[in-house]
Amino acid sequence: MSFGIIGIAILLIYYSAAYPQTEKEGLLKKQLQAEVVADSENYIIGSEDILYIHVWREDALSRSVPVRVDGYISLPLIHEVKAAGLTPLQLKEEITKKLKEFIESPNVSVTVMEANSFKVFVSGQVRTPGVIRLRSETTILQLIPMVGGFTDWANQKKILIIRKEDGKEKRITINYKRIVDGKDLNSNIILKSGDTIIVPD
Repeated sequence: MSFGIIGIAILLIYYSAAYPQTEKEGLLKKQLQAEVVADSENYIIGSEDILYIHVWREDALSRSVPVRVDGYISLPLIHEVKAAGLTPLQLKEEITKKLKEFIESPNVSVTVMEANSFKVFVSGQVRTPGVIRLRSETTILQLIPMVGGFTDWANQKKILIIRKEDGKEKRITINYKRIVDGKDLNSNIILKSGDTIIVPD
Protein backbone atom coordinates (compact mmCIF):
# COMPACT_ATOMS: atom_id res chain seq x y z
CA MET A 1 0.00 0.00 0.00
CA SER A 2 1.36 3.43 -0.91
CA PHE A 3 -0.31 6.61 0.27
CA GLY A 4 1.45 9.02 -2.10
CA ILE A 5 1.47 12.80 -1.59
CA ILE A 6 -2.32 13.19 -1.42
CA GLY A 7 -2.68 10.35 1.05
CA ILE A 8 0.02 11.74 3.33
CA ALA A 9 -1.61 15.18 3.20
CA ILE A 10 -4.93 13.65 4.24
CA LEU A 11 -3.19 11.86 7.09
CA LEU A 12 -1.63 15.13 8.25
CA ILE A 13 -5.01 16.88 8.26
CA TYR A 14 -6.64 13.99 10.12
CA TYR A 15 -3.95 13.82 12.79
CA SER A 16 -3.92 17.61 13.20
CA ALA A 17 -7.63 17.57 14.05
CA ALA A 18 -7.71 14.41 16.12
CA TYR A 19 -4.53 14.59 18.18
CA PRO A 20 -2.43 17.20 20.00
CA GLN A 21 0.94 18.16 18.53
CA THR A 22 2.91 15.88 20.85
CA GLU A 23 1.00 12.78 19.74
CA LYS A 24 0.50 13.74 16.11
CA GLU A 25 4.13 13.51 15.02
CA GLY A 26 4.65 10.11 16.63
CA LEU A 27 1.50 8.62 15.10
CA LEU A 28 2.28 9.87 11.61
CA LYS A 29 5.87 8.68 11.88
CA LYS A 30 4.71 5.20 12.86
CA GLN A 31 2.22 5.11 9.98
CA LEU A 32 4.87 6.07 7.44
CA GLN A 33 7.36 3.59 8.90
CA ALA A 34 4.71 0.89 8.69
CA GLU A 35 4.21 1.71 5.01
CA VAL A 36 7.92 1.15 4.37
CA VAL A 37 7.83 -2.22 6.10
CA ALA A 38 4.57 -3.34 4.49
CA ASP A 39 5.98 -2.61 1.05
CA SER A 40 8.87 -5.01 1.66
CA GLU A 41 7.71 -8.43 0.45
CA ASN A 42 10.81 -9.99 1.95
CA TYR A 43 10.35 -8.66 5.48
CA ILE A 44 10.41 -11.49 7.99
CA ILE A 45 8.46 -10.93 11.21
CA GLY A 46 10.38 -11.48 14.43
CA SER A 47 10.04 -11.17 18.18
CA GLU A 48 9.50 -7.61 19.52
CA ASP A 49 7.76 -6.50 16.32
CA ILE A 50 4.39 -4.78 16.79
CA LEU A 51 1.70 -5.92 14.34
CA TYR A 52 -1.73 -4.54 13.55
CA ILE A 53 -4.18 -7.29 12.65
CA HIS A 54 -7.33 -5.98 10.97
CA VAL A 55 -10.34 -8.20 10.32
CA TRP A 56 -12.89 -6.42 8.16
CA ARG A 57 -16.20 -5.81 9.92
CA GLU A 58 -14.88 -7.55 13.04
CA ASP A 59 -13.77 -4.75 15.37
CA ALA A 60 -13.52 -7.11 18.33
CA LEU A 61 -10.87 -9.12 16.49
CA SER A 62 -8.86 -6.17 15.12
CA ARG A 63 -6.01 -5.03 17.33
CA SER A 64 -2.30 -4.24 17.73
CA VAL A 65 -0.34 -7.16 19.10
CA PRO A 66 3.31 -7.64 20.05
CA VAL A 67 5.24 -10.64 18.82
CA ARG A 68 6.40 -12.38 21.98
CA VAL A 69 9.87 -13.77 22.61
CA ASP A 70 8.59 -17.24 21.72
CA GLY A 71 7.50 -15.90 18.31
CA TYR A 72 3.75 -16.15 18.91
CA ILE A 73 0.94 -13.59 18.97
CA SER A 74 -2.36 -13.91 20.85
CA LEU A 75 -5.70 -13.25 19.14
CA PRO A 76 -9.35 -13.80 20.13
CA LEU A 77 -11.01 -17.03 18.96
CA ILE A 78 -7.87 -18.56 17.47
CA HIS A 79 -5.63 -17.86 20.51
CA GLU A 80 -1.94 -18.57 19.75
CA VAL A 81 -0.52 -18.03 16.25
CA LYS A 82 3.14 -18.40 15.26
CA ALA A 83 4.19 -15.12 13.61
CA ALA A 84 7.98 -15.10 13.79
CA GLY A 85 9.64 -16.38 10.65
CA LEU A 86 6.71 -15.45 8.41
CA THR A 87 6.17 -12.54 6.05
CA PRO A 88 3.10 -10.36 6.70
CA LEU A 89 1.41 -12.04 3.71
CA GLN A 90 2.11 -15.53 5.08
CA LEU A 91 0.78 -14.57 8.49
CA LYS A 92 -2.33 -13.09 6.89
CA GLU A 93 -2.97 -16.42 5.15
CA GLU A 94 -2.44 -18.36 8.39
CA ILE A 95 -4.82 -16.16 10.39
CA THR A 96 -7.41 -16.29 7.59
CA LYS A 97 -7.28 -20.09 7.56
CA LYS A 98 -7.78 -20.32 11.32
CA LEU A 99 -10.61 -17.75 11.35
CA LYS A 100 -12.56 -19.69 8.71
CA GLU A 101 -13.56 -22.08 11.49
CA PHE A 102 -15.51 -19.23 13.10
CA ILE A 103 -16.21 -16.63 10.39
CA GLU A 104 -17.41 -17.01 6.82
CA SER A 105 -14.91 -15.56 4.31
CA PRO A 106 -12.78 -13.50 6.75
CA ASN A 107 -10.94 -10.55 5.22
CA VAL A 108 -7.66 -10.11 7.08
CA SER A 109 -4.78 -7.65 6.72
CA VAL A 110 -1.46 -7.63 8.60
CA THR A 111 0.63 -4.48 8.98
CA VAL A 112 4.00 -4.23 10.74
CA MET A 113 3.62 -1.08 12.85
CA GLU A 114 7.03 -1.32 14.50
CA ALA A 115 9.86 -3.36 13.04
CA ASN A 116 11.98 -4.01 16.11
CA SER A 117 13.30 -7.49 15.39
CA PHE A 118 15.55 -6.85 12.37
CA LYS A 119 18.72 -5.60 13.99
CA VAL A 120 22.46 -5.92 13.57
CA PHE A 121 25.27 -5.26 16.03
CA VAL A 122 28.18 -3.00 15.07
CA SER A 123 31.37 -2.69 17.10
CA GLY A 124 34.96 -1.55 16.67
CA GLN A 125 36.28 1.44 14.80
CA VAL A 126 33.07 3.22 13.78
CA ARG A 127 31.87 6.52 15.20
CA THR A 128 28.58 5.30 16.69
CA PRO A 129 28.78 1.57 17.44
CA GLY A 130 25.78 -0.24 18.86
CA VAL A 131 22.55 -1.95 17.88
CA ILE A 132 21.16 -0.79 14.53
CA ARG A 133 17.54 -1.58 13.61
CA LEU A 134 16.96 -2.03 9.89
CA ARG A 135 13.61 -1.56 8.10
CA SER A 136 14.58 -2.77 4.65
CA GLU A 137 17.32 -4.71 2.88
CA THR A 138 20.65 -3.10 3.76
CA THR A 139 24.13 -3.84 2.45
CA ILE A 140 27.41 -3.38 4.28
CA LEU A 141 28.09 -0.35 2.06
CA GLN A 142 24.81 1.25 3.17
CA LEU A 143 25.36 0.38 6.83
CA ILE A 144 28.60 2.26 7.41
CA PRO A 145 27.08 5.77 6.97
CA MET A 146 24.31 4.72 9.40
CA VAL A 147 26.93 4.33 12.14
CA GLY A 148 28.64 7.65 11.38
CA GLY A 149 31.40 6.26 9.20
CA PHE A 150 34.80 4.94 10.21
CA THR A 151 37.17 6.34 12.80
CA ASP A 152 40.66 7.38 11.72
CA TRP A 153 42.03 4.05 13.00
CA ALA A 154 39.66 1.73 11.18
CA ASN A 155 41.08 -1.09 9.08
CA GLN A 156 38.60 -0.94 6.21
CA LYS A 157 40.18 -3.91 4.46
CA LYS A 158 39.32 -6.49 7.12
CA ILE A 159 35.75 -5.89 8.27
CA LEU A 160 34.44 -9.03 9.93
CA ILE A 161 30.82 -10.17 9.74
CA ILE A 162 29.80 -12.92 12.15
CA ARG A 163 26.57 -14.66 11.15
CA LYS A 164 24.67 -17.64 12.49
CA GLU A 165 23.28 -20.02 9.90
CA ASP A 166 21.65 -23.36 10.73
CA GLY A 167 22.99 -23.15 14.27
CA LYS A 168 26.58 -22.66 13.11
CA GLU A 169 28.76 -19.56 13.22
CA LYS A 170 29.90 -18.23 9.86
CA ARG A 171 32.66 -15.63 9.53
CA ILE A 172 32.91 -13.36 6.48
CA THR A 173 35.78 -10.92 5.89
CA ILE A 174 35.00 -7.86 3.80
CA ASN A 175 37.39 -5.46 2.07
CA TYR A 176 35.36 -2.23 2.17
CA LYS A 177 37.85 -0.29 0.05
CA ARG A 178 37.58 -2.78 -2.82
CA ILE A 179 33.77 -2.52 -2.73
CA VAL A 180 33.90 1.29 -2.86
CA ASP A 181 36.43 1.15 -5.72
CA GLY A 182 34.11 -1.17 -7.66
CA LYS A 183 36.64 -4.02 -7.65
CA ASP A 184 34.67 -6.47 -5.51
CA LEU A 185 30.97 -5.64 -5.69
CA ASN A 186 30.05 -9.25 -4.86
CA SER A 187 31.33 -8.66 -1.33
CA ASN A 188 28.73 -5.93 -0.76
CA ILE A 189 26.48 -8.52 0.87
CA ILE A 190 22.97 -7.93 2.17
CA LEU A 191 22.97 -8.04 5.96
CA LYS A 192 20.80 -10.49 7.88
CA SER A 193 19.09 -9.97 11.20
CA GLY A 194 21.44 -10.87 14.04
CA ASP A 195 24.66 -10.18 12.10
CA THR A 196 27.57 -8.80 14.12
CA ILE A 197 29.84 -6.42 12.21
CA ILE A 198 33.29 -5.77 13.66
CA VAL A 199 35.55 -3.06 12.27
CA PRO A 200 39.10 -3.69 13.57
CA ASP A 201 41.95 -1.19 13.97
